[in-house]
This record gives sequence, C-alpha cells and structure tokens, in this order.
Amino acid sequence: MLSCQSILSLQRQAASLLLYQSVLDGAIGQAFLNLLQTLQQSDVGAIGSIGSNRLNRNEIGDVVYNPEIESLYAYGRWFSAMAEVGLDWQNYLIGQILEADNPFTRAAQRSTVDTLSPVLVKAAQQDLQALQSLYRCDGKCLSQWVKAATDLETAPIAWEGFAEGESNSSPMQHLPIWKAFQTAEHWADLVFDLASHYRQFGSGIFAAYWAFRWQAGQLVGIAYPDPIQLNQLVGYTLQKETLIQNTEALLAGYPALHVLLYGSRGSGKSSLVKALLQAYGQKGLRLIEVSKAELKDLPAIVDSLRTVPQKFIIFVDDLSFEEDDDAYKALKVVLEGNITARPQNVVVYATSNRRHLIREFFGDRPRPSDADEIHAWDTVQEKLSFSDRFGITLTFEPADQSTYLEIVHHLADLAQIHLPASDLEARALQWATRHNGRSGRTARQFVDFLKAEMAFPTKAN
Repeated sequence: MLSCQSILSLQRQAASLLLYQSVLDGAIGQAFLNLLQTLQQSDVGAIGSIGSNRLNRNEIGDVVYNPEIESLYAYGRWFSAMAEVGLDWQNYLIGQILEADNPFTRAAQRSTVDTLSPVLVKAAQQDLQALQSLYRCDGKCLSQWVKAATDLETAPIAWEGFAEGESNSSPMQHLPIWKAFQTAEHWADLVFDLASHYRQFGSGIFAAYWAFRWQAGQLVGIAYPDPIQLNQLVGYTLQKETLIQNTEALLAGYPALHVLLYGSRGSGKSSLVKALLQAYGQKGLRLIEVSKAELKDLPAIVDSLRTVPQKFIIFVDDLSFEEDDDAYKALKVVLEGNITARPQNVVVYATSNRRHLIREFFGDRPRPSDADEIHAWDTVQEKLSFSDRFGITLTFEPADQSTYLEIVHHLADLAQIHLPASDLEARALQWATRHNGRSGRTARQFVDFLKAEMAFPTKAN
C-alpha cells in the first residue's frame, strides 16, 4: 500500500522510464495511466487531499466535463482490463517486466552479466525503481483514491485478481526471479539477476509464448498450444526415445539432427512433436509451426533465431511437394546449409505420409528425346534423395490390433473410464471398423466419444 505518495509522483515515475516503456504500452498499462490522470484532475494530490466536488461548466451553464465521473469510468476500464487477464496488478507488472523487449533485455541475452554496458545497467536500475513505485499501488489503494475523489459512501470493489488456476498466469510465476521481485526491498538491486534471467529464458515474444505460427511474414504467438503430454502417447517406443534424445541434445547445446517422421496417417507423428513442448517448454524449448506455403521464408526464419537463447523446433506438418514445386529448395538450404553457418539452436522436425517427399511420375524416368534433359536421371535422383537430407528418419508403421488396443486401454485409464476389458476392446474394434481403421488417432476419437457417452448416457445414440 502506498504511504502518502502523490499521484503526480507516480505519473512522473511512469514518464521517467528510459527502457521499459513497453511495460505500460498495453491496454492495462494505458488504463492505469488514464486512471491516474483522471484522479489527478480531480485534485487528488495525495492520499487524503481531495478538492471540492464540482462540475466544470461552459458559459451557458452546460456540463462539459465532470472529473469525478470520469474517475469512475477510468477505474471501471482499468478493472475490466485487469479482469480479462485475471492477475492482480502486482503480478501483471512483474510479468510485463520479465517479458519486456528493449535494448537492455536484448543485450542481456547476447552478453554475460559482467560485459553489459554500464549505461544500460544504470538505465535499467532507474526504471526498476520507478516501476516498483507503480507496483506498490495495488487495487485497494486505487479503490480508496477513487472513493475519495468521488465522495462515494463506499469504495468501489478493489481488484485483487482471480485465484490460482483461474487466471491467465505466466509460466514464469514459479521461477525464483518472480519471487525475488515480490520480496525485494529495492528492485534496482535485482538488475543482474534479471539480466541472467533474460540470458537463460529470453525476452519479448519468446518469453511470453512457447508455441508460434509463422503467418504473413511474422511470428504469431499461440496462447493455447496443444496440451498433449508424452505420457499420453503409447507405442512406437523406439521412435519416441530417439526423438526425445535428439531434443535433449538440442537443449543441452550439442549438435542435433533434423528429423523426418514418416508413416501412416493417425499414428501420432504430429502429436509426438507437439508433446515435446509440454515436456521441455520450461527448459527453453520453443515450437514454430511453418506451413508448406510459407517454406520460402524458412531460411530467413532460421537466421532470425540465431542469437536467441531458446532452442527451436521448426515444425512442418504433412510435408510433401508437387513435381514443379520449388518450395523444397528453401527447406533444402536449411537442411544442408549454405555459406552461412548453421545455428545450433534450431532443428527441423517434419511429418509426412510419404517416404519420398517429392512426387515422381513414370514420365519423369529418363527417355531419350531431343527435347529432354540430357542428365534427367540426376534430376530424378535429386527428388528421390531429398528425404535423405534429414539426419534422422523415424518410421511409423500402421498399428496392429494389439498396439491399437494397448493405446485404447491407456487412454481409457487416463480418462478414468472403467469398463470390463472385454467390453472396451469389443467396442474399440467395432469403432475402428466403422471409422478410420486402427491408429492412435482412432483410439483417441473412440475414447473421447466414450467419455462423452458415459457423461450423458441418456442422450447417447
């Protein structure tokens, strides 16, 4: 709670920010600054110092502005903005600091703490102290100020945030740096701990999100990535272990290989890649989905990630190319490299239902003709060998009956579905016959259907 600190002083602290202006750039930050402005115009110079309740009128007596009413509107807008995220003001502010993208955070990612520019360090320390002043202004304080500014009998409801689990909490809330901000007497003293945090976990969009989609020439954060977990995936043990080992090598800074996951539809290839994010996101793994249509941008995407501390999987799902499709050449540059050194923090994981990624026709086979390419067989070989450019190829064979039933039993246990084994297996096999055949996807669809059916038995067909 603030102790006799004027609103004007808070406004000055906010205006004095040198590097961390982005902390207040969002809808919540702007609503907070607007609230301070309206309270200041209501003559709330300090706690307990309130001007008389008055109306501003024009020459003919019409009301043109009522600062007290504007204070209520401003508080409502700030309250509503906070309710959208569910966090209290203090935790929201800490999250914005940890996710900030500015010259200091970017320098901290590239440099060790002892080589940071002294000017940037001092500017960051000044900003942290200013932001701590704003941090101390909690929802109860703002509510009391609004009550005083408007002569309300009771203060408006103070925003305190939702309970844990109900808010859009940051995955960084469990990190030591978060607790340090909550307990530190002087935030300026945390500047080097904060720099170490940026170096390990990054800043900006890569700190705010774990999953991304390349769209219209830019990265777009995915707020709710697929929650699939590795323990939900049954079967294909060797393939899973190989992919996990390669991913852990990437995270440890060792050379990791590009991976092609090839096999029948519904066998869990894509799910396995997505599950890696839930297992290793807290350790700095990030997943970027790039569609086939955007593959031309792949070299630029990879190069932009070179100096970022996180490790990246470029995920290309359902990969294949038509005969005259040149998009594979951009992927080839990333797989094989060019004159630019390959970044050690990026790998490509691609899934496909085709072993040979580029379609080949019998007409592509060399046949002597005046109009034909002399070395046509070289072109054919280039197409056929494209998949060989992945360091690891993992094959997913169609699930046999025993594997399919094993997956069904496992998913049913996770869903807490308790049926006699014989009944469960009979229904699972019947489902596979009537739908898409035996596969992990079919097993998942069957268990989801069964769970809904058991929840609403009277409405089941």
